[in-house]
Parts: sequence; C-alpha cells; structure tokens
Amino acid sequence: MNHVRGTLLSIDVSERETTTEGVADERASFVGGRGLCTKLAHDRIPFDADPFGPENRIYFSTGPLQQSEMSFTGRMSCTGLSPLTDGLLSTNAGGYLSRNFVGTGHSAVEIVGEADELLVVHVTDEGVEFVEAPELSGATVPEVTGYVNRERDLDAEHVLCIGPAGENLVRFACVMTYESRAFGRGGMGAVLGSKNVKAVTFEGDAAPEVDLPEGVQREVHSAAATSDDLMRRQGTTGGTEMINDNFSLPTRYFEKYHFEDADKIGGNAVEEKKYKKGSCSMCAFACKLPTRDEETGLETEGPEFETVFSFGSNCEVGDIVDVMKSNELCDIYGMDTISCGNAVAAYLAAEDEFGNADLVHETVEKIATREGIGDLLAEGVSRAAADLGVRNYTVKNMEFAAHDGRVLHGQGLSYAVANRGGDHMYSTTLRVEYNGEVDPETLEGKPEIVVRRENHAAFRDSGIVCAFAGGTGHVTEETLERLFECDYADLQDVGARTVELERHFNNKRGMDREADTLPYDLPGIEAALDEYYERRGWNADGTVDDETVREYAVADD
Repeated sequence: MNHVRGTLLSIDVSERETTTEGVADERASFVGGRGLCTKLAHDRIPFDADPFGPENRIYFSTGPLQQSEMSFTGRMSCTGLSPLTDGLLSTNAGGYLSRNFVGTGHSAVEIVGEADELLVVHVTDEGVEFVEAPELSGATVPEVTGYVNRERDLDAEHVLCIGPAGENLVRFACVMTYESRAFGRGGMGAVLGSKNVKAVTFEGDAAPEVDLPEGVQREVHSAAATSDDLMRRQGTTGGTEMINDNFSLPTRYFEKYHFEDADKIGGNAVEEKKYKKGSCSMCAFACKLPTRDEETGLETEGPEFETVFSFGSNCEVGDIVDVMKSNELCDIYGMDTISCGNAVAAYLAAEDEFGNADLVHETVEKIATREGIGDLLAEGVSRAAADLGVRNYTVKNMEFAAHDGRVLHGQGLSYAVANRGGDHMYSTTLRVEYNGEVDPETLEGKPEIVVRRENHAAFRDSGIVCAFAGGTGHVTEETLERLFECDYADLQDVGARTVELERHFNNKRGMDREADTLPYDLPGIEAALDEYYERRGWNADGTVDDETVREYAVADD
C-alpha cells in the first residue's frame, strides 16, 4: 500500500529544541494525514492532558498524494486534543501549503510545550528556526502573512498561523493557511495559541520519493479540468435552494426548517459575486469562491454552504453581502464559521434579535477579542447555552452543521456517534440521503452505512484526497485502489483503525455511550446505537477494550 515517506519532526517550543525520528511502522499502518496523526496523538498525548496545557500536542501531516501533481490533493491534516470537544480531533484544510510541507522532508510535524514568548517557527529541509515576534500580538491573519512575507520573503502558501481568536483561546479558533483556508473545526487554533505560537512556515526541496501510478493521476486531473459541474461555479452553495425546499435549512437557531430568503444567500447569489476562479494546489477543478461586492468593496473567499447556513438562515440574515462580511471577519480573526455562526445565532435567540446583521458582525468581533458577551460565546454553544437560556444544539460540545438530523436520520445517527460530534464531514451520510439512495426519515439500515462511510472518510483524510473528489464522482473506490495499490477493503481497515483509536482515546477521557446523544428525539436511536457498536466490535456502552486496540501499539495509561 502506498503511504507517506519521511520522518517525524518534533518541535518543543518550551525548550526550543527539535528531534527527528523514524515512524516507518506508523506510516505503513496508517498511510499519512489523519491516520498517522491520530496514531501519534493517541500514543503521545497523555489521556488526562489539559487541551490548553503544554502536554497537549498538535500534529500536521500530508498523505502520499501530496507528492503528486493530481487534482483534489492540495490538502493537509491537523490533529490534537480539542479544547471544544475535549476529545481527540482531526481537521483538514486546502490551499497551497501541502507541497511546501512535503518539501521539508517530513511526513509529520509535532508541536509540544509552551513558549515563553510569542514565536514564529520556520521549518525547512535544513532545520528549524525560532523567532520571537512579540510585535505580532493581536495581529490578524493577513497581518501575520504580511509580516512573514516582509521578514522571510515567503508567500502565503508557506504559512500556517492563528489570528487574535487563537491567541485569546476561543474554543473554536482555527489554524489558518493561505489567509482564507482553515483547519476549521474543533479549536486547533486555540491549541496553537496556548503554546504561544503565532505562525509556522514550511519550505524546502527535500520531498521524499513516492511511487504513484501516473496513469490514474492523469485521468483524474483531466476529468477535473473538463468537468461541467455546478460545484465549479457555486462551490457547496449550489445545493442551498434544493435543501431548503426539499429537506431542511435550519433557521432561527434551529427553530424553523425553512428559510424564506434562501435564494438571496444561495448558490446563484454567491455566483453573482464571484469575480474569478479559485483553487487549491495542483487542482484543475477550481471550486473555490473568490467573491467581491462592487458597491462596498468587500472581498472574501466564499461563503460556502455551511457559512450560508450558520450566518445566514440560522441568524435569519437574508443578504449575501452580510454573510460575506461575517465570513471575512472569521477568516481575518481565525475562527470556524460553523461554530461561530451558531454561537452568534444562539445569542440572537436569547436577545430576540434575529436578522440584525450589524449585531452579528459586532458579536463576531467581540468573540475574537473575548470582549463583553463575546467572552461567554467564545466558550462555544454548549458551555454558553444555560447562561443564554437557549437549547444546547451540539453533540460532544461541537456545534451542528447545516444538514439537519431531524430530517436526515442517518446523518443524525452520524452526529451522535462521531468522535468529533456534530460535524457533517465525519461520515457524510447526508449524501446518500439527499440523493435518494436511501429513505432519509428512518434509521433502518443506517448503522452499516455510517460505519462504512466513517471508515471511508477516515481513509480519505489519511490519503489525503479532497472530499469533493468522491462527491463529484472523479475519484471512486476503484480509483483509490489503483492509486494506493491495494484492495478497497484494506483502505476501509485503515479508516476503521483510525476511528477506533479516536474512540479509545476519548473513552480514556470519560466519554462513552452517554456522550453519543442528540438534543432532539430520533425514533429508533437506541437500537441503532446498539447495532453501530456491534458492527464496530465495541462494547454496548460505546467503549473500546484496551485489548481490542493493543495491536495498534496502544500507549500505557
């Protein structure tokens, strides 16, 4: 099976020391990306670690496809102990960083400790340099990128960084790259902030050789370049009106299922503001959304569908320019638009201020700086709901994505069991429910689908291949078999091992079946949980025995 090559670079920012070691067994068993990072994090982060403590570690990795020139491969993975969910969590980002990361010669980079001064860390194929940068305190993401360009002559494609939200330990702060691409969910930006690391850069020419079949790479790239797909024009917003009319677009902090102004913030509205093509590294599909409002001069990248939901329908804001501004503020300050938008929507519900776009923007800025009500909302909806007097619409403290489990029951089950909570990308069961492959309003047969799709997603994020490659039909199971030179069942096994290590780590932090719950009733959920655990080979209480994962080199307690 093809997997990443290269070493693990460990960066201790407390001591400003680095070590390099081989991780051949881990690379072979977990391929790269999310799988490799999960294996390392599971074995090296103490089970009782404080997410904001120096003992937490944050990992970055690519997969073998990032050493190709194939479309749908401009991505990286990031893993650590989440300050939002309090569990092990992986997130990934697109952009242009992955090829520069590979150039350093490492398969994974680990950051541990806590610096005594605000640092910028430069990683090259020749070593690591620590630069104190107190002048960057409070700097926005574009300001950090500008600083690196001036001081190091490196463009945005070499940089990952945090904005003020990460420094202020907002629990859903992002690590940002290329200014507008986010390692979005779970608060990894706050983890980097807790370590007093403002930015990390990557450059080098030491990419290890990975033997990948050229024929399938060319096929995928050619198909991406010639595709006539709605997503190329409208990104993920292309389905907004369909979802609103036929399923559910959560509105007014999940109070309603339909938004009457969906057409004003959906795909056509976004496409009207799109002024050029946007892409990720090496990708000919070019589905990104550089948008501009000529009247105000506002420019941003997006919004994508989840932002249209979180800052649009869920806040009952029906003007695409207002949603664009919310999107841009989150990028500048470094925050997850889903969690931030839901936190703002919860506040609007408490204040009966739905539709007040000015208050939305003001509140986003207060969250990033932890000013006034922003200090409470920066803790996330789960920790703020009681004080606000609103319902806690989260799973495992993770704010929901747009795809409503009250209508898509398989997706509801996925939210419940997902190790990172209410995130739609953990299994994307929503896809087979939206497209009519299965009846959405039943849990019959869904546990098997959730298991299979969770395994697929975990491998996809280890490979690493963009989720939209499969969703648009450009990368199939057969394509993956050819790329990784193995049977698809072997790829499912990589995914299953990754999911199981996440679950085991979270079990050690006290999470079991009681954490696999939803804030609404779903008929048949208890029986579906039983079947899901049985199919995973886990205990009926949602836990994994130590012996079950011992073959994955489980760390001692």
